[in-house]
Amino acid sequence: MLTRTSAHAVAFAPEDNTPSDDLAEREDRAEAAVDPRRLAGQLKPFGAADWRRSLFELVVTLVPFFALAGLMLVAVEAGYLFALVLALPVGLFLLRLFLIQHDCGHGSFFRKRKTNDWVGRALGTLTFTPYDCWRRSHALHHAGTGNLDGRGFGDVDTLTVAEYDARSRWGRMGYRAYRHPLVLFGIGPAYLFLLRHRLPIGLMKAGWIYWASALATNLVTAAMLAALGFRFGFDVVALSLLPALLIAASIGVWLFYIQHQFEESHWDYSADWSFHDAALKGSSHLDLPPVLRWFTANIGIHHVHHLASRIPFYRLPDVLKAHPGLSDINRFSIRDTLPVVRLALWDEPTRRLVPFDHRARA
Repeated sequence: MLTRTSAHAVAFAPEDNTPSDDLAEREDRAEAAVDPRRLAGQLKPFGAADWRRSLFELVVTLVPFFALAGLMLVAVEAGYLFALVLALPVGLFLLRLFLIQHDCGHGSFFRKRKTNDWVGRALGTLTFTPYDCWRRSHALHHAGTGNLDGRGFGDVDTLTVAEYDARSRWGRMGYRAYRHPLVLFGIGPAYLFLLRHRLPIGLMKAGWIYWASALATNLVTAAMLAALGFRFGFDVVALSLLPALLIAASIGVWLFYIQHQFEESHWDYSADWSFHDAALKGSSHLDLPPVLRWFTANIGIHHVHHLASRIPFYRLPDVLKAHPGLSDINRFSIRDTLPVVRLALWDEPTRRLVPFDHRARA
């Protein structure tokens, strides 16, 4: 079960230790006292990137990634299973490169936009993700998180119970198939990174820069793979690097899913929607072990990231130290994510994400 402490736990919320107070009433008053907009203002000092730290984070990710990927290609001669063991660390370093690219897209990794953009574009050739296309769709995701009228850009498709019931039998079956874990975390990531990103899907008419981004990334990536193919053999490259890419993609999609798909996530229609409320209450804090926290570039501190996306990933832990109560908002561990995968529909009356069989369980 997801262990969630709402925004009432934020450090600057007023305390009320009156023993006779009803717990629920105290929680309601405390949550009402929190102003996410004011909190966003308090977090602005954390948004200054340090180019030395950013460069360090880039180097300590790129160097082992290239070293391990090269070792994997060479290790095939000693046996494919030996090379396959390296797919996991290579995939984790590739995931971290993608998350650095993610920070570049927010303009938070370096202070200058041009530096962020060109580093992000270069990393996109390694992560199979055209930078400008992804940056645009991800910006739309941030702008509409938790908005039921703004779904469809850079998010996991989520229907309300009423929308699901209104679908035809085949429509419901299609949505059930889409939300199945094997599709979400297996077929979906493979499709997303190997096929969908090859064209600016969803941005076809948005401007030439998205076509240029997709096609240039495809060309550079193809040239690198071709060079490796001629040197090591195309079968060796495919059988070595493809598993690492799929590992990175699957973990990335899993992270993205957990960050917004949990029982007490926050959804509203535009008339009642608030960016700051949706950012803080509709994003999770996935508390990972230190090693995984490093490989995932602190992206688990997602509620803070959504509230203040200009904060570099290496400064997100500083925010939790300065505002300890933020650690407990929508906080859960890896073990807590297992039942969350069953949730699939937003139930408007209860304001909860519920499983398909929620009626039988009621």
